[in-house]
Amino acid sequence: MSVIFKPLPTEIVRALQAGGPDAYGDPPERRFSEGTGTPCRHCLKQVAAGKPYLVVAYRPFETLQPYAETGPLFLCAETCEPAAPSGSAPEMLESPNYIVRGYNAEEQIIYGTGAVTPTAEIGAQAESIFADEAVAFVHVRSATNNCYQFRIERA
Repeated sequence: MSVIFKPLPTEIVRALQAGGPDAYGDPPERRFSEGTGTPCRHCLKQVAAGKPYLVVAYRPFETLQPYAETGPLFLCAETCEPAAPSGSAPEMLESPNYIVRGYNAEEQIIYGTGAVTPTAEIGAQAESIFADEAVAFVHVRSATNNCYQFRIERA
């Protein structure tokens, strides 16, 4: 089985880049990148040093329910092209490991699927999680701050 790494949907990103409200109804915060530690969840690259980026509250779930975590994430402040869905992990990943966790079609965590995973093993871990037919999608989150990184789906 293969998997696809997917960026945030462009329509959501463009609304935020235009100053639209985040998950808490607040406008995006604008900052300037130091060149590392600011992964854009749309182009799936690090925001270059000196370039502006946005900090927003984001909830990567359609429904409000107990498992619908909301947290901060970064986006290029200027228009960026979405990363093409790919079978390879995005270049933005700088940490040694990430949380990889499966969710069902009701957007609830499937217990036993979550694991802190070395960066080089994220794809294999996602494939392993998808062995459970109840898994509808996988999220990758920061292992240190729990920030949403991207979604993985079955190819």
